[in-house]
Amino acid sequence: MTAEPSRTPAPPILPAAPRPPRRRPGVPEPVRDAPSMAIDVPLPAAVIAYARSARRWRTGCDVTVLRDGGETYPAMLTALAAAERVICVETYILAADQTGERFKAVLIERARAGVAVRLMYDAVGSLGLDGRWLDDLRAAGGEVVVFNPIAAWRRRFRLSHRDHRKILVVDDRVGFTGGLNIADDYAAVEDGGEGWHDMHCRVTGRIALDLARMFRRTWLRAGGASYPAPRLDDASRPGGPYVRLLDNARLRQRATVRRAYLHVIRAARHLVRIQNAYFMPDRGLRRALVNAVRRGVDVHIMVPGRSDVRLAQWATLYVLRRLARRGVKISLWRGVMMHAKTATVDEAWSTIGSYNFDAQSRFNNLEVTVEILDAEVGKTLAGHFARDLAHADPFDESVWLKLPWWRKVAAWFAYRLRRLL
Repeated sequence: MTAEPSRTPAPPILPAAPRPPRRRPGVPEPVRDAPSMAIDVPLPAAVIAYARSARRWRTGCDVTVLRDGGETYPAMLTALAAAERVICVETYILAADQTGERFKAVLIERARAGVAVRLMYDAVGSLGLDGRWLDDLRAAGGEVVVFNPIAAWRRRFRLSHRDHRKILVVDDRVGFTGGLNIADDYAAVEDGGEGWHDMHCRVTGRIALDLARMFRRTWLRAGGASYPAPRLDDASRPGGPYVRLLDNARLRQRATVRRAYLHVIRAARHLVRIQNAYFMPDRGLRRALVNAVRRGVDVHIMVPGRSDVRLAQWATLYVLRRLARRGVKISLWRGVMMHAKTATVDEAWSTIGSYNFDAQSRFNNLEVTVEILDAEVGKTLAGHFARDLAHADPFDESVWLKLPWWRKVAAWFAYRLRRLL
């Protein structure tokens, strides 16, 4: 027999190296910050019931409540003029009016002095912005990014996805946020503005760094040039006020602000004070407010008596009637638009931000709000609410019944469209 020739074993088949994922043109690279160092913060027993979780609270922060454009704009302009390294501005509405020119002048001056100036505005909110305003800032060295430009031909374009935040951070150390955009509507009457009523806050400490990092994430996703993540070297001070930033940028975070409100309303024991420009809460929040009244909590809500969005005003009336019939106190702001988005519960938990009780804030918009566990801030906001009652009219069932029939029909119809408002 002839011996079979020996066979060399075939080399093993190695799996092909994974190819890098292909990204569609125009889709930015994901933003990957360093892993979060958030840890549970030991909160005082007096306020722990109002915190939905003990994570990501910043200690030793300073919070200053600012009322209307008469207080807010001077504080912001002063901080801008003192900038040494970097300025980050994020706004929904930016107008090339008298107020916009005041901000542009200081931004240009700081940019020429070598400060890194980054401005991001929303394409829909700032639809009528004069391009020359932006050209002047760019010529001085400032960087400008428009959030979600109106371009229906772009893949993944969604007109309803807007950047509704109002953020200013200077040198990663001083931050501002709240309800005020940059336009004459919010400026004081004596400064040539319309005198809309709104609330803002100035913050320092680690919470300002959180605002700066939030700005950077949105800036990069909107196509802005990359820059190092902001950092602070000094350690935070122990103790209050305790402040936490609520972000809803990711899909899993969309309900973050709503859950915070729901938790704290359920925890309320004495009083709830809410001022909100577009108030159309969902069934769960309405039930929580009514249940708080049944527990003996003094629940009082203030909304605009005359809104800049008429359909929202009518839909709100329909909701208010249902709440008023169940014991919730309602007040309608008298005069020009009330644009505030604030709340305080038991003068222990407070919030100031851009979040409205409507479908746009809940499902579509980028929003920012700060939670504050501090008795002084709570008393300050409750004091502003009490002061505002002198400029508001009570609303109850008797007021509803006196409305003309067409207003009631309009309220019913607008409420059916609340998911679009």
